[in-house]
Amino acid sequence: MNFTRWSARLPGTQRRAAARDDRSSVPPARAEYARPEAGPHPPDDGRSTDPRSGGSAVEDLSAGEILGQLPALVALVYGPDHRIAYVNDAYTAAFGPRPTGAPAAEAMPELDELSLLPLMDQVLRSGTPRTVKSRKVRNGSSYTVTCTPVHRGAADDTAPRDGTPGRQRRTGRGKGGAGTGERGVLVYAADVTDHAEAAERLRTSERRHRETAVTLQRSLLPQELEQPDDLRIAATYQPGGTDAAVGGDWYDVITLGAGRTALVIGDVMGRGVRAAAVMGQLRTAVRAYARLDLPPHEVLQLLDGLAAEIDASQIATCAYAVHDPNEGQLVYSSAGHLPILVCAEDGTVHRAEDPTGPPLGTGGWIHTSGTIPLPPGSTAVLYTDGLVERRSEDIDEGVAALERALSGAKGSPQVVCDRLIRSLGVTAEHDDDVAVLVVQHPARTGANAELFHNASLDLLGGIEAAPRARAFASGVLTSWRFPVELCDLGVLAAGELVANSLKHGTPPMRLGLRRTDRRLIIEVTDGDDHLPRRRRAEPADESGRGISIVATIATSWGSRRTPGGGKAVWCEFALPH
Repeated sequence: MNFTRWSARLPGTQRRAAARDDRSSVPPARAEYARPEAGPHPPDDGRSTDPRSGGSAVEDLSAGEILGQLPALVALVYGPDHRIAYVNDAYTAAFGPRPTGAPAAEAMPELDELSLLPLMDQVLRSGTPRTVKSRKVRNGSSYTVTCTPVHRGAADDTAPRDGTPGRQRRTGRGKGGAGTGERGVLVYAADVTDHAEAAERLRTSERRHRETAVTLQRSLLPQELEQPDDLRIAATYQPGGTDAAVGGDWYDVITLGAGRTALVIGDVMGRGVRAAAVMGQLRTAVRAYARLDLPPHEVLQLLDGLAAEIDASQIATCAYAVHDPNEGQLVYSSAGHLPILVCAEDGTVHRAEDPTGPPLGTGGWIHTSGTIPLPPGSTAVLYTDGLVERRSEDIDEGVAALERALSGAKGSPQVVCDRLIRSLGVTAEHDDDVAVLVVQHPARTGANAELFHNASLDLLGGIEAAPRARAFASGVLTSWRFPVELCDLGVLAAGELVANSLKHGTPPMRLGLRRTDRRLIIEVTDGDDHLPRRRRAEPADESGRGISIVATIATSWGSRRTPGGGKAVWCEFALPH
């Protein structure tokens, strides 16, 4: 074909070569192969020359010479059928020779493999270049391909019959316009196989790294949530999308004994395996500190110092709350974490405000505890910032959106979890980790309510309070229709705990009995904060056996300091199924 008859909407050298005028003395049919003839240098016409080429101007090179020596693959097709006009040597070396004049759909199957035929139709219609990146063919090679529209004039290189100069007519800018000639597409394919393989190796490495982090993260989270007698709990953890590194979100539920439950939500402000490892250490520490049955702010105070020791560069937020069924509220403390939300039975949502301290690991802050009601029929939600934080809006707007979603979310805790995730627009491609902990305090009525009872007695007077406490415990446990053996064990445990409090404690003293659907809880409180410990009594000792007896007959026992400066000593008996 004749490249002098194609108007080049091509960049740089290709455009200048295709638009070359009639200065060449080579016949038009061979113009694409024209080279400068030897002889005297032509007069200086202002064109730049390259001294390394003997003074030849770039404009003197034909399009065929330029395209034929390119390492990239070049093909030129024309017409609606994309008939082959030209392929360069690099194209022939990659895919073999192609017959001139044949439709590309039949003679160039590689274009179909690259999904270029529809793209070439678009380029031919719109006259706009299009580029596709890193397309692969069957032989394993990858190419980045640019399809550029080109135009050939309606007549050949003969003198114009209408007086239009030959060059103007050939480039389609004369009276005939672009519509009087043939339109074509120049296909330019650069081999990017090495780059594509390197990118794939990098993606594979990143994918493996992410899978490792996700596996570690999930293994460090609770595999099965503890389900307290008085609460119904569900949690959801969703890692960020494939383009997001795994973070350090975590949650936990810890039964403290005597019907009390600790709820934890946290977020390590980092990414990848390192953040997940720090998260695992913090979660383990929280469980250890929770076993001390400390107030929430003291747990965070201990955790703050530990976080700085683990990794001073990793900042973490955490909210720690304790539910006591006898109090009907959450006692909580927060280290830079988002506020706990509680939805009442009528749909009203309350937000736990102060106290909130700085994140863990910053040091220099004295944490304090606050309270928020959690009556029967209410639902509490603890969550990480991935649920409510968006790049395009303030985080308070996200928390407000969560409040609206929680107000209308009904059903089991897991159903509420799923609805909140959907309502906040969290998908598999979300750009951050999300952890949600939903806690429901169910309102019990009818036969279900008969399984839950409370009874208490203020211990007044001196040593005569012990027999009154035993008589009270016997009457209550009998009325709750416990088996005789369990009643006897309960009365014995209550007597020993009361005797221990009378001997070592100070007023005010109180005996509490609580029955759930799974256990009997006996608790004695007094005004002294000295916690008892189990010890081995010698045969000659007249005391020191009370706690040992309780520990032997009960399923579990424990003690804790109370907010008013006293202590509580408790034990539990598992009920027969």
